[in-house]
Amino acid sequence: MAEAERIIGTPDTPGAGGAEPEQSGVEGTVAPAEEPRGRRRIAVLFTVAALAYALDLVSKLIVVAKLEHHAPIQIIGDWLRFEAIRNAGAAFGFGEAFTIIFTVIAAAVIVVIARLARKLYSLPWAIALGLLLGGALGNLTDRIFRSPGIFEGAVVDFIAPKHFAVFNLADSAIVCGGILIVLLSFRGLDPDGTVHKD
Repeated sequence: MAEAERIIGTPDTPGAGGAEPEQSGVEGTVAPAEEPRGRRRIAVLFTVAALAYALDLVSKLIVVAKLEHHAPIQIIGDWLRFEAIRNAGAAFGFGEAFTIIFTVIAAAVIVVIARLARKLYSLPWAIALGLLLGGALGNLTDRIFRSPGIFEGAVVDFIAPKHFAVFNLADSAIVCGGILIVLLSFRGLDPDGTVHKD
């Protein structure tokens, strides 16, 4: 059990399995030994977010330039194709009448993740939040800058599996980050690196 807790990101301080990160004498201030590790986790979060955002942005630029207004490209027979569509709704095309609401939600998610980053000491949580952040930024960029207008823009989707909704890499990052967060929560791992048992 101790080895499993160490792998998933339990604080490295001795006897920290399930304990709160060591605090200094000032209330709410993390001990100096914890600060470099916290900064590394924040760096991981923003690196993952930047990578997810960049991949999403580049893929959409290519799709708009090369695939929009053209016939779909078959990738794996009839099971997977690339087909450019504009989605004014949420992920996977849901709720097209609420574009502005989804824009506000995406912006709120970004703010919450940025605030949570200050208390981040878990590597798996850093990866999960980075995926969420990068995906949210990718789709928010479309909402702001694409037609029909600011905060009402339609997201570019292009990955079209058979019998499934069309989506993009930002949607994939959001879903993967969400699944990882659920798994970490089931394991009892908190963003600050502590492990609790229910």
